[in-house]
Amino acid sequence: MGQRVNEYGQPVGEPMPQWQPAQAPGDQPMTGQYCRLERVDVERHADDLYDAYRAAPDGSDWTYLSVGPFETAGAYRDFLTACAASPDPLHYAVIDLATGKAIGTLSLMRIDKPNGVIEVGFVVFSRRLQKTRMATEAIFLLMQRVFDERGYRRFEWKCDSLNAPSRAAAARFGFTFEGIFRQAVTYKGRNRDTAWFSIVDSEWPALRAGFAEWLDAANFDAQGTQRRTLQTCIAAQRT
Repeated sequence: MGQRVNEYGQPVGEPMPQWQPAQAPGDQPMTGQYCRLERVDVERHADDLYDAYRAAPDGSDWTYLSVGPFETAGAYRDFLTACAASPDPLHYAVIDLATGKAIGTLSLMRIDKPNGVIEVGFVVFSRRLQKTRMATEAIFLLMQRVFDERGYRRFEWKCDSLNAPSRAAAARFGFTFEGIFRQAVTYKGRNRDTAWFSIVDSEWPALRAGFAEWLDAANFDAQGTQRRTLQTCIAAQRT
């Protein structure tokens, strides 16, 4: 298909006559096979979350975040109180359906309804949540909310360019790397060059099917080991 041009012969983007602004993410819980996402609530979640984070052997999980680690339960409770009151970022607790306990948080942020753009961020997964099916499902539940339920066109992931685990997670989840914004942020007294990743709505159907295939119980053996990787499942759907 050739480049679209306007009446002056200038190249322009594709028209969007049916576009309607996206909807707010909302407060409704999101429930999957292994976990549930619900708006953070200090009384329901603070103690469980602090207990889960405190189980880590050190504070390295907080290195690339603008806050933490928290030395006392009271300090963490104060932080979560601010999270619960924030409309953007909109923070969710990740609840383990097997135990009913909150074991991590993540948020939808930089919510741009007119342009249909939204970001997943402030991902704080405890060691009880990291590298589990629940961790992957939590991201998938947000994707479903963003694309299927609220009509967004673009879902972003950003992180410190030096944060190798976060960059690897973005690639695993099917985000496309877009580049580095140099000297984009300062936090904890240091510079951050920010790595940008995204998923757009045309890519979502293949990703949705790939996530569903990976999360299916049949994809795991009796010991809980995956039979096919998430990347393999997504790649098969894209093909």
